[in-house]
Amino acid sequence: MFDSILIFSILSLILGLLLGYAAIKFKVKGNPLVDQIDALLPQTQCGQCDFAGCRPYAEAIAKGEAQINQCPPGGQDGVDALAQLLDVETLLLNEEFGENTTDHVVVVDEQVCIGCTLCIQACPVDAFVGASKVMTTVIEEECTGCDLCIPVCPVDCIHIKETQQTLRNYIPNINEVTTHA
Repeated sequence: MFDSILIFSILSLILGLLLGYAAIKFKVKGNPLVDQIDALLPQTQCGQCDFAGCRPYAEAIAKGEAQINQCPPGGQDGVDALAQLLDVETLLLNEEFGENTTDHVVVVDEQVCIGCTLCIQACPVDAFVGASKVMTTVIEEECTGCDLCIPVCPVDCIHIKETQQTLRNYIPNINEVTTHA
């Protein structure tokens, strides 16, 4: 009986090691085309394209299930970049999905805010700071201008603030850019 347990234990160990090796060796990596498409999208996660965020939209484009002109925050420049990447004819930005609104952020009128947190729940990029029954504010550097918070505000305390295009807000992750001598 002891011999049977020892044999089954050794077989289990060998099979476990083989499965572990196979999981590492044959691991399916993500589609590199999806990664390239996703890198060109503005990462606003606004859902205006009818997808839950930029990554699902990139996956749909790669599968041929979505057109390249459904991203208003990316604008016509984004459509043109996607067309160049995919080597397809460029399309005009489809206005059915909204307008390009990335030249602004939102701000909260703190005197009017009632702390309902509906804006926090609506924000796809967590640009709001606040808590229930406490004044809410916006982290402007995180705001992508998707405007999903405006219609949910019951007291209309969220307003649009135009932004100036600077190098800091034009280049994504500028803090990660390094120079090499």
